[in-house]
Amino acid sequence: MTIGVSCTPQHLDSSSITTFTGEPNLCPRCGKKVYFAEKVTSLGKDWHRPCLRCERCSKTLTPGSHAEHDGQPYCHKPCYAILFGPKGVNTGGVGSYIYDKEPVNKAQA
Repeated sequence: MTIGVSCTPQHLDSSSITTFTGEPNLCPRCGKKVYFAEKVTSLGKDWHRPCLRCERCSKTLTPGSHAEHDGQPYCHKPCYAILFGPKGVNTGGVGSYIYDKEPVNKAQA
């Protein structure tokens, strides 16, 4: 707020107002109340610490160090990369392709 400027209702934007009702939010994973002492915030939601885990492998994640797809958390490697990364390339690095058949080694012939 600027000094000398009054804050009247017409100056307030309803999208910038957060109301505190005293009620805890519900965890998106288990649906139970998340109290302040046990919450971690990620993807714009409050979670119980053990409930913030990868949708695919169930690895426990930390806020800000995971990927997201359709509002669900995923660990970066390997789950997000396997599910939503480029197809035909494994997450092992450059040149680690997935073949339908075993490649033929011409040097052994």
